Amino acid sequence: MFGFGMPELIVILVIILVVFGAGKLPEIGGALGKSIRNFKKASEGKDEIEIKPKKDGEDNKKA
Repeated sequence: MFGFGMPELIVILVIILVVFGAGKLPEIGGALGKSIRNFKKASEGKDEIEIKPKKDGEDNKKA
């Protein structure tokens, strides 16, 4: 996994715990999970904007 072993991951987790504190870790994890979920949803889903051609009758009504 990117050349990281168990000791390196433990050191990184300890540094994160010291920097953010134990109280903020659940909030950070939840935000990270939501962002990953939204990214997957956006990359898998179809475009929400659909362009439909106008009918002949619609052009005359707006003019």
